[in-house]
Amino acid sequence: MSSRPVTVSDLGRVHTLADLLAWRAAATPEREAYRQHDAGTGRWVSWNWGDTLRQVTRWRAALLATGVTAGERVGILVPNGLDHVCMDLAALSLGLVPVPMHAVDNPQSVAYILSDSDAAVLLVDSVARWQSIAGAGQPLPGLRQVIVQEAVSGPVEAPQPARVAQRDAWLDLGVGAAGVVDLPAPTADTLAAIVYTSGTTGKPKGVMLTHGNVVANIKAVLQRFVVTPDDVLLSFLPLSHTFERTVGYYLPIAAGACVVYARSVALLQEDLVQVRPTVLVSVPRIYERVHAKVMEAIHQQGGVKRRLLEMAEVVGWRRFLASQGRSEVTLTDRLIWPALHALVAQKVLGAFGGRLRMAIAGGAPLSDAVARFYLGLGLTLLQGYGMTETSPVVSCNTPDDNDPASVGRPLPGVQVRIGENNELLVAGPTVMQGYWKRPEDTQRVLEPDGWLHTGDQARLTEGRLYIVGRIKDIIVTSTGEKIAPSDLELAIQADPLFAQVLVIGEQRPFLSVLAVVNPSVWASAARAAGLDPDAPGALDSGEARQMALQRIVRLVSAFPSYAVPKQVRLLADPWTIDAGLMTPTLKLKRPALMHHHADLVDAVYAPRR
Repeated sequence: MSSRPVTVSDLGRVHTLADLLAWRAAATPEREAYRQHDAGTGRWVSWNWGDTLRQVTRWRAALLATGVTAGERVGILVPNGLDHVCMDLAALSLGLVPVPMHAVDNPQSVAYILSDSDAAVLLVDSVARWQSIAGAGQPLPGLRQVIVQEAVSGPVEAPQPARVAQRDAWLDLGVGAAGVVDLPAPTADTLAAIVYTSGTTGKPKGVMLTHGNVVANIKAVLQRFVVTPDDVLLSFLPLSHTFERTVGYYLPIAAGACVVYARSVALLQEDLVQVRPTVLVSVPRIYERVHAKVMEAIHQQGGVKRRLLEMAEVVGWRRFLASQGRSEVTLTDRLIWPALHALVAQKVLGAFGGRLRMAIAGGAPLSDAVARFYLGLGLTLLQGYGMTETSPVVSCNTPDDNDPASVGRPLPGVQVRIGENNELLVAGPTVMQGYWKRPEDTQRVLEPDGWLHTGDQARLTEGRLYIVGRIKDIIVTSTGEKIAPSDLELAIQADPLFAQVLVIGEQRPFLSVLAVVNPSVWASAARAAGLDPDAPGALDSGEARQMALQRIVRLVSAFPSYAVPKQVRLLADPWTIDAGLMTPTLKLKRPALMHHHADLVDAVYAPRR
């Protein structure tokens, strides 16, 4: 079986994602395609490409027996795994439109997406999850069929008209089904997904991507990264995330690489060591987490180990620069690196399994310190830039052309230019068709000639793209989620306890809130919680924070789960115009507030000991 890297010419006849699977299954049917953990047996179970195509064919038959019609939407709300893959690929082969959702999203958000997309079919993990969605208060008249992964015993009570079936029983519907009319094969112009992303109104917007959009992105990425059938990827980013969807799911089909589905984020460290991936696709948070653990351990140990790490990073950084043709490796560096590699680099990178040859970071910026740390230790860490609206990759670095201060060069076929206010504009075959049922929002970002306004400020220097800021006030967490803070702040200020509110979380793992309290409301709320409002330190007590956080969580319950703050800090002194913290029109000056409260912000996100 060939291990030769796939070229774009190999994919010449692949125009849709359905073509892609059929081509791969014919090319390497016996190669391992997927692996996931069976909790019942405690073992990892594998499927090859031939197995995968047979499973997808079975799911396809069940969808046809359900009575779907071309173009209908199929909601997918299950963890990463073979069921997600099979439903997605089966739907795509029939010209249906997958609507992937966060497996841990809250019921209100899921119900909104199902209603907005007019989904006809839903795959969900459990009866309890379906009942919580059905009871969220959002009518779902178009939803006809709900398929549940777990065992179902007896009728399922839910305030929605959809039929409910257990997965295996539903799959049996397609076995030998008579009189079922097949649907037309999809084309490059057929929608391949509606991926919901946060908008400025607080409600998610559905990004419409076609088969042609996604296939064009796959082919362009393959011209930058070498991925082979010998590669193993560990998948843990949700498949509702376009970065994982294209680079961690469809790209491995094209390359013939094996994807292993992690058991959970909590067990990710164990899975990395067990699976030993050769390629890792991740948002910065995972790299930051390993870096933080290493630095914490070194800080505690101190002495020789700390100096060795510092030396390895410095020497390794010089070696990295030399590999990029930006400096020369000294004789001293050549002599001492083997020892530093054995004593330091090899041990640190062992956290990723020990055979990682390429790590791809996207979805959010990676700090210079973390990038330098890994590159210095010899990890090929590559950053890129993209957004859901561009399928998603716009630009990326490559192993032999890697500038970690930039997000690399635009992909082949992707056009970029710098517009007014230094805004980055993108055009090309990967740009979305628009926002589902939102023509006005589409017109605001997509020009008639195809140029997409990204909302990001950038500069283009010698062909390299550098992201320097954002025009719109959007928080991007270290997990790559984008949230409009003003919408959350307005929702939180509906409670009179909170006179002023600042949502924070830029490049942090979760959102938090800094809130100035209304003195009179604080006094009564504190007493109701059994606190003395006038006692020193009362506002900063754990009890006060917990009380305030419970109120905030209730206020933002309609937002996606990743937009729900996890921490709050209460303040007595209001933010004023005179202090330079507000504009004359009483708008918050976010940079000034972040600077003013820098120590408090650092304390909120300090590692817990």
